Amino acid sequence: MGEITKVKLDNGVRVLVEPIHHVRSVAIGLWCKTGSRHEQPGEEGITHFIEHMLFKGTSRRNAKQIAEAIEGRGGMLNAFTDKEQTCYYCRVLAGDAECAVDVLADMMTGSLLDPEEIGREKTVVLEEIKRGEDEPGDHVHDLHMQARWGQHPLGKPVIGTRETVSSFERSDIVRYIDRQYRGENVVLAAAGYVEPDDVVRMAREWLGGIQPGAADDQPPRPQGSAGTLDVHKSIEQVHFCIGTDSASVYDAELHTSVVLDGILGGGMSSRLFQEIREKRGLAYSIGSYGLSYSSGGALTVYGGTAKEYWPQVQELVRVEFGRLIEDGPSEDEVERVKRNVSGNLVLALEGMSARMMRMTKNELNHEREVPIEETLAKIEAVTVEQVAELAGRILTEDKVSTTTIGPA
Repeated sequence: MGEITKVKLDNGVRVLVEPIHHVRSVAIGLWCKTGSRHEQPGEEGITHFIEHMLFKGTSRRNAKQIAEAIEGRGGMLNAFTDKEQTCYYCRVLAGDAECAVDVLADMMTGSLLDPEEIGREKTVVLEEIKRGEDEPGDHVHDLHMQARWGQHPLGKPVIGTRETVSSFERSDIVRYIDRQYRGENVVLAAAGYVEPDDVVRMAREWLGGIQPGAADDQPPRPQGSAGTLDVHKSIEQVHFCIGTDSASVYDAELHTSVVLDGILGGGMSSRLFQEIREKRGLAYSIGSYGLSYSSGGALTVYGGTAKEYWPQVQELVRVEFGRLIEDGPSEDEVERVKRNVSGNLVLALEGMSARMMRMTKNELNHEREVPIEETLAKIEAVTVEQVAELAGRILTEDKVSTTTIGPA
């Protein structure tokens, strides 16, 4: 890893720069520590909607000029919103870094939020909601977390609902931006062929006018409820999520949960992939994933299978849960998954975008640089006994919930 420079501007905006001089590109992200969990009743989906709106034009550039300023130089420009963070990011050639920061800062601080554009974008987002509902392999994940975490802020879908999105007015958007897009919540991060002093200068010039302050109330830990939600739809497969609560980003067992996830469904050598797809041919898609947020987390098995195979697939998942509870993992399994997780982390850092995102998430979550060596050491320290203990605590029947979308 290169040496990371961190500077905090007078208004609280943080600047992170990792110069990497053996590449000829730079990944730049302009982040705000705000996501769907920060939304108040009636605001569901507004964080994601604002992400869309910041691409729609400023006093200096219209929407087409925003895109052309980056893509016309061979770069890429995009954004994402999740439950706790929003990121506007691009990757450009080294010589275009100043233009990239200018564009991102202009989007965040100079968006016109034109009422006509708001009306048009409502239609776009409503179509996005419909598309998600038409894709059960995607929609089942949102339904699962809503069913599991209910009205908790982390249970709400990032995209919002048709009712809330349809209700947004310009005043609602301005009020949310004034509340959340504050200096203490904003981070400008760059990794690649760029000099720290240059990025700090750009940040002072284009982000120095952001109002200071922060709004980041921490919700209590979500308590997932066991149970079953079945949504009937006239489709060919049963799309399912079977899950439980797991570690937050601050829990000591975070890396243990990562290893448990890898053993269950993290790749082609995982238990579920081998048992359900390779040995029995009951599913094309089968796996698991972990989600870790500031106040809680989840471990979820997902897949899709034919209606007639679903009872068998469900039972096989329960059997693997039971085996981990009763017998724990083998030493070989744990060592293999630890090598896999560590290798994936290291290989990802050969990309500038991954470096930029990793250092920013560490700053937003821990307010410090977390060396890769520290993370690798924590993964290496995970033991068979720790994985078995965690499995015995979170994979029992009274902790697990199931969500399906499929034929009746």
